Amino acid sequence: MNLKVQITKVFLLGALLFPSCFWGQREVTTLLQQLDHTVADYPNAITKKEKRLQYLKDELRYSTSNEQRYAIYVQLHSEYTAFQLDSALTYARKSWQVALALNDLEKVNGAQLNVAMILGTSGMYKESIDLLESIPVNTTPSIKGYYFGTYRIVYGYLTEYAASALEKQKYKALTQRYRDSSMLYFQPKSREFCIANTDVLFEKKLYNQAIAALLRFYTSTSAQDPDQAVLAYLIAEGYRLKKDKEQQKKWLILSAISDVQLAKKENISLRKIAFILYEEGDIDRAYTYIKRSLEDALFCNAKLRTYEISKMLPIINQAYENKNETNRTQLTIFLLAVSILSLILLGALVLLFKQMRKVAAAQKALTLANEQLSNLNQDLKEINQRLNDTNATLAEASLLKEIYIGRYMDQCSDYIGKLEEYSQKLKVMATAGKVNELLKLVKSNAPVENELREFYTQFDQTFLELFPSFIQDFSNLLVDTDTIQLKKGELLNTELRIFALIRLGIKDSAKIAVFLRYSVSTIYNYRSQLKNKARGPREEFENQVLLIGTAQEK
Repeated sequence: MNLKVQITKVFLLGALLFPSCFWGQREVTTLLQQLDHTVADYPNAITKKEKRLQYLKDELRYSTSNEQRYAIYVQLHSEYTAFQLDSALTYARKSWQVALALNDLEKVNGAQLNVAMILGTSGMYKESIDLLESIPVNTTPSIKGYYFGTYRIVYGYLTEYAASALEKQKYKALTQRYRDSSMLYFQPKSREFCIANTDVLFEKKLYNQAIAALLRFYTSTSAQDPDQAVLAYLIAEGYRLKKDKEQQKKWLILSAISDVQLAKKENISLRKIAFILYEEGDIDRAYTYIKRSLEDALFCNAKLRTYEISKMLPIINQAYENKNETNRTQLTIFLLAVSILSLILLGALVLLFKQMRKVAAAQKALTLANEQLSNLNQDLKEINQRLNDTNATLAEASLLKEIYIGRYMDQCSDYIGKLEEYSQKLKVMATAGKVNELLKLVKSNAPVENELREFYTQFDQTFLELFPSFIQDFSNLLVDTDTIQLKKGELLNTELRIFALIRLGIKDSAKIAVFLRYSVSTIYNYRSQLKNKARGPREEFENQVLLIGTAQEK
């Protein structure tokens, strides 16, 4: 038998019995939802508990020695302690019998303490105290803490349920005396000492110190630790004494969640949080929780818990019934209102039907008008599109004219200057009598060829400024994009200039021939050759060229 575990459980159970030891805080909404889910999932927790109990009972059947049987009886007693008191008492007594057979005084005394604890929890205080008085505790000093702690629990029960103030005071003094005696046998940093010392700190109103000490142990517990609920309840009680209701609720909920998850039917947190919720007007939750608490107390045969719940249940049940009655009245009124509204609606539907027949005829006429209007809108869109295209063409033509006029004026000015320079040169030569040089210069075509090259260069530069992607876009219209090959230093070649002029709106081969100083047949041949290499229909090639650099192309 693990005495330290027993001692811890004694003081955790004792702490549950005294409303002078507990506390709580916020996050209440989320925690209440979690508690709702845990209560709803309670059957699964019971199933797990029953499987654990059945496993231990199976182990008991296969045990071969009193040592094994004693250990299993102790485990069964521990599992049943907060689940079903009658069974817990049965296995505590069986462990006592096996301990006698083992002739192990420490095990015998420990088993008797377990029996005394169950008797006290069940409300048999005299039997519990008589048994405690019969235990020769001095023969087993290692369990003195557990021994005095059990006394403290029993007298704590008597304090809570004493009939008169005089008896209550007497039992309270005994409770404090046995508490102080038990603390002499615990390590100062142990959980048992902390729990026993919690009462002392609460009495001294050192609530923060008590809460901080309890929190250190709470944070080290796991979800499977049965002591977690008790520690949380103690913390909640500390906050209650500080009058911090939100924290009290928080820690009571955490305690209740742990109790329900571990199927502990002998509990107090769920009952207390039910009463707080009742006071706050959350009647549905309060009723669900108090009902769950009562069913657990009856199953566990915890008479004191049943008594405590029986005092609260009628109050909460009456509030629940009143709420249901109010809901039924509201539902009746609602159904009556809905019936009246239904009759009104039926009349409105009749009138609406008549109106709908009139509206249908008007709607039919409106639909026809809408179709006509839609057709007119479509026609208007097409006209607008053509106007936009025309405006774009005009804008483009205006831009071309503006640029080319500017270039034309600049070039004309340059030609006039060159003619003046050329004329002056001829006059000088004529005046100087250089007739032969004069004739040679007049017969030479070099000036004309130079001017033509410069003219074409100017044309190429101006055109490519207007249509910077012309070469690439033109090549994309051909089957073979490498058809157009420019020599080094060329901006446009003859083929590109022909279609550059077409892009500018000059489609007449004769005009193009004059511009480029070629014959009409040569221009025609160039145009035909490139049409034959078109990617699309041959007859659409030049129209596609006209779209280069326009919005339609994009």
